[in-house]
Amino acid sequence: MSQEHGELGTDRRQFLRKTAASGAGVLVGASAFEALAPSFAAAKSGGVTKGDVAIVGAAQIAEALAVTTYTNIIDNAPFFKRLPSDDQGYLVAARQEEMSHYALEMSVTGKPSPFTSFYYPAKMFSDAQTTLDVLVTLEDAFIAAYLVGVRYFSTPDLRVLAARIMGIESDHRTLARVLGGDVAAKDGGPITKITGVQGTAEPADPPNNNGYERTLKWTNISQAVTALTPFADKTAAAKAGFDTTTAYEFKPFTPHLPEALGAFHSFLG
Repeated sequence: MSQEHGELGTDRRQFLRKTAASGAGVLVGASAFEALAPSFAAAKSGGVTKGDVAIVGAAQIAEALAVTTYTNIIDNAPFFKRLPSDDQGYLVAARQEEMSHYALEMSVTGKPSPFTSFYYPAKMFSDAQTTLDVLVTLEDAFIAAYLVGVRYFSTPDLRVLAARIMGIESDHRTLARVLGGDVAAKDGGPITKITGVQGTAEPADPPNNNGYERTLKWTNISQAVTALTPFADKTAAAKAGFDTTTAYEFKPFTPHLPEALGAFHSFLG
């Protein structure tokens, strides 16, 4: 995943143009907020900016990618069935949580994700080490992207919402690292080191190895777009060395969260 800070490359320009052309950057009226929860009306009354919409649009694509990733780990990764039941439960619950985030963000943009097919490195769903490296890489990126929202959303309610979602992505990152020691010998386990977005192999023990979430020094949502482009754009995927022979489709569904108390009821809780 690139962390470039320079001018937009061709692939990223195409990525952004497609996002804008699809309408993912167009905020629908007050009804999109008010229909979900009464407190959305209060957020809207504070004025939603183009910057807010850009962050939500990028987050929506990230959540579609997350749902697709978890779905294919559960359905296609051989090591999944040999994990302990609580590890399997994490992956199943994470899929539901990411879909809930996507649905919430779609209620703001009023449009589905402009990207519905995703690409991954070779052996993504057949090799446990690759799976965990990429999964942690994605969660690293999602955390940093939502921290951009915490920093730059224009209203306190939206900033707190970004923090609430970021906290769940942090749970996912830690739990993904927990899987390393539980991977069966038949699948190459136990996995002792996992490489995330920063490209450094880090010990999987302890799985909660952050005292503070990593911002990746991202100060603009376009940096998250740069990181996600190889997963969503076939040309960029090929340049990154990903396997472009198979495109994995995003298949939306109605999420059912593990615990009703953990659902989004309003901005207040």
